[in-house]
Amino acid sequence: DLLRNDLSRIAAGVKVSRFRYVEELQTHKGPILQVSSEIEGKLPEDYRKQLGTLFFKLLPAGSVSGAPKSATLALIRKAEKERRGYYTGVAGYFDGSKLDTFVLIRYIEQQDTHHYFRSGGGITAQSDCRKEYNEALQKVYLPF
Repeated sequence: DLLRNDLSRIAAGVKVSRFRYVEELQTHKGPILQVSSEIEGKLPEDYRKQLGTLFFKLLPAGSVSGAPKSATLALIRKAEKERRGYYTGVAGYFDGSKLDTFVLIRYIEQQDTHHYFRSGGGITAQSDCRKEYNEALQKVYLPF
């Protein structure tokens, strides 16, 4: 519902076209299950001219911040000691007609001659710290 609401800020006719489907990714450690939903809407006619502005209105992604967004963002800023940089931002590819994007939750970042693996997961009031930690370890996957 949070993501649907976020998309409604920039698009009309927002709807959930696929709800909670599971995909399996094969890794050298075994399979990882990924739960996703597809949410779609109609962008303004001139969206190509304002992609950056539209993205900025969506950030940070609701899947990262949780709800209520402003309160959780304040807690995150207070708890974290360093800037996130690209972590939990958005990357993507636009071929002129189709835009494919993703949130940078697990990725490798190069800074000068160093490489950093960034990874995280969602914590809620019902989270079990040990289970969350084990899930994060399971999802660390480097395909080389």
